[in-house]
Amino acid sequence: MSSDGAEAQGDCGSRREWPLLLWTSLAVVVPVAFVLWCSARRSKRKSSMEEFFRKSKHGWHYTDLFNKPTYCCVCAQHILHGAFCECCGVCVDEQCLRGADRSMPCKEIMAPCGPGGSAEHRWVRGNVPLASYCAVCKQQCGTQPKLCDHRCVWCQTTVHDDCMDSLSTADVCDLGEFRSLIIPPHYLYQVSKLRRRHPDEFSKLGATCGGGWNPILVLANTRSGNNMGEALLGEFRTVLNPVQVFDLSVLPPTKALQLCNLLPPGRVQVLVCGGDGTVGWVLDAIDAMKLKAQDQFIPRVTILPLGTGNDLSNTLGWGAGYAGEIPVEQVLRNILDAEVVQMDRWKVQVASKGVYFRKPKVLSMNNYFSVGPDALMALNFHAHREKTPSFFSSRIINKLELDGERVELPSLEGIIVCNIGYWGGGCRLWEGMGDEPCPPTRLDDGLLEVVGVFGSFHCAQIQVKMANPVRLGQAHTVRLVLKSSTMPMQVDGEPWAQGPCTITITHKTQALMLYHSSEQTDDEEDETSASEAESLTPQDSPRPPWSPANPT
Repeated sequence: MSSDGAEAQGDCGSRREWPLLLWTSLAVVVPVAFVLWCSARRSKRKSSMEEFFRKSKHGWHYTDLFNKPTYCCVCAQHILHGAFCECCGVCVDEQCLRGADRSMPCKEIMAPCGPGGSAEHRWVRGNVPLASYCAVCKQQCGTQPKLCDHRCVWCQTTVHDDCMDSLSTADVCDLGEFRSLIIPPHYLYQVSKLRRRHPDEFSKLGATCGGGWNPILVLANTRSGNNMGEALLGEFRTVLNPVQVFDLSVLPPTKALQLCNLLPPGRVQVLVCGGDGTVGWVLDAIDAMKLKAQDQFIPRVTILPLGTGNDLSNTLGWGAGYAGEIPVEQVLRNILDAEVVQMDRWKVQVASKGVYFRKPKVLSMNNYFSVGPDALMALNFHAHREKTPSFFSSRIINKLELDGERVELPSLEGIIVCNIGYWGGGCRLWEGMGDEPCPPTRLDDGLLEVVGVFGSFHCAQIQVKMANPVRLGQAHTVRLVLKSSTMPMQVDGEPWAQGPCTITITHKTQALMLYHSSEQTDDEEDETSASEAESLTPQDSPRPPWSPANPT
């Protein structure tokens, strides 16, 4: 009897456990299934949205959260989930998106002039920029918590709803503050009607855009600088004509620069948003234009530095890195104030030892070439160095010639050949500590500065101004013979491992760059008031001691 009772109690306990197990399973399975269902639906909706965006004439971007109170331009309700057009600024919620795409036109990149050759405003209602003021009453716009006030997508003029009727009928859109940088829609329309596309015809059309018209093309590398390129593309498309703004991950520089051939010769500027590698990529594309006999269309190049390093940008006065600390409008103002300078570009030819049937490796250099410790860091050879401590145990440079004359070398671990004033992310390598006189450097003198370093620790000392490099000289051509071992080397931050070889560096061409003389570089911000009181000589001036008005 006792055994039968125990079995009955066990069956009863099992029956009580089943509901508990069932509810526990449901408590786990149902939320997981719901999350998976939501994820699949979100993915399907995202794919549908992306397909819709690709076919739209607007530059739509979907967002789950706007960074400020935003109202739908269709239903005037506050938006939680929706999309905005980065070109014209229209904002809509998800339910109104397709209707807005049909009823609200975007910026027209190409359109005829209005009556009398003037352009009319293209108004978008609501969501005006913060701290904007009415063109009629001069009071602040967008202060009410609702869809209100208007903004012109071209000249960025803002007007109160109540002031629209007071706006003069003679008031036309002049493209605003950056009219000298914007390609007007009517210019491209007139170009499309030309029977003969000749530079003289482009110059005549350009004269209708004003005497100081110097249109700018924006080429952004969206992979540079913590993905800031994507946001910059949208901001520039808002201010400029969207046709002027290019994503280099979609269209290479050689294709983007073809627009230069439809603009007046000698007028075009190019803003490169990216690191030194992106700048070199664009400059190589400009060199390709020269090979196609398109010299008259060569643009002037300026830089918005993204990422880290950016020694070329620092040398030209644009700073060591951009992190959104100033709006794109201020970036464009700085470009308007910039000066044109010439910069030498160099050809680096690497001929491997014992390989007679293979063409030498040919690279373009804007900043510097190096072999040794700093290239080792760029290539991340640290583990290799630990495995082979003899990697730098002896002198790796077998011979160095400057302008054909052999230079006697101490026991160095590396050689650095510089074209610009900055190296290693903001260090003025040639000047070192600044306590010794040294020949001045220029971007356009056709000379390279050659220095030696004793090792990684020596490089670190130079960067913090605790040591000077071994100045080996300046030269128009540099030739290095490297002995038999595999070693790291780099050109403008692009590293590789190289076996025994002969390296020859010769002048290639010159590029037209824009120099911003009023921008302080990182090193200058640390200057003391005492040093400011002293008169700077060309040798110790923190800025490049060359002048665009006095070229070599």
